[in-house]
Amino acid sequence: MSASIAQTAVVDPRAQIGEGVQIGHFCVIGPNVKLGDRTRVGDHVTLDGVTSIGCDNQIFPHVSIGTNPQDVSYRNTPTRVEIGDGNVFREQVTINRASEKEDGVTRVGDHNYLMTGTHIAHDCNIGSRIVLANNCMIGGHAHIADDVTIAGGAGVHQFVSIGTLSFVGAMTRILQDVPPFVIVDGADARPRCINTVGLKRHDYTDDDIAVLTQAFRLLYRKRIGVEPARDQLFATGPIRPVLRHLFDCLDNSCLGRAGRGRDRRKKAA
Repeated sequence: MSASIAQTAVVDPRAQIGEGVQIGHFCVIGPNVKLGDRTRVGDHVTLDGVTSIGCDNQIFPHVSIGTNPQDVSYRNTPTRVEIGDGNVFREQVTINRASEKEDGVTRVGDHNYLMTGTHIAHDCNIGSRIVLANNCMIGGHAHIADDVTIAGGAGVHQFVSIGTLSFVGAMTRILQDVPPFVIVDGADARPRCINTVGLKRHDYTDDDIAVLTQAFRLLYRKRIGVEPARDQLFATGPIRPVLRHLFDCLDNSCLGRAGRGRDRRKKAA
């Protein structure tokens, strides 16, 4: 099945357009763009830069993907955007290509749902099966793990990591890493409880939920500290993978500045 391209669309002949792709009116698609099979591109969409978009994506009107990063140090190098399969990008989503400061790629995984007005900044790494509600703002170099939900209007500081199956409340300001499996919200985000509903929906066992709940109480209610909590929990029997993953993420966060594990302190000369 050949691609369907509206007469008013401006598609560079060097762009790679897959089978069954639909491109709407007044789109602008650059020479280094690759669109996978059956991807649908709505009206007034801009796809620029070195941008690879997989199969079965749905891109709604006025989306912009692959334009220059909003970084004053950017020097127009051919950095990239790589997007997987089965994503939905609602109206006015913006995804910037990477800066030169990491590996030169802004990544979005598979089967994500990005609602209206969401911004993904340069060098972000967005996993799979993530929901970003309206007007989420994801700062540069942020990493979001699989199965995360972020409610509307949340702002994520650069270099923040958000752990798998966490839930971020609406209008939350994320300045530090978010542990996996936790619900956070607030003007300065605070952990509220374990994401029990999300864990059950993803078939985690009652034992997994119980040990994570115990860890949460020690860490965020009694506040005994990471090492004492680890010692107490690891001494009680077999160490469940979810518990090890939680403490691995906490350890990583402690290595960076201001609770952001990817924002590492520079070594002294």
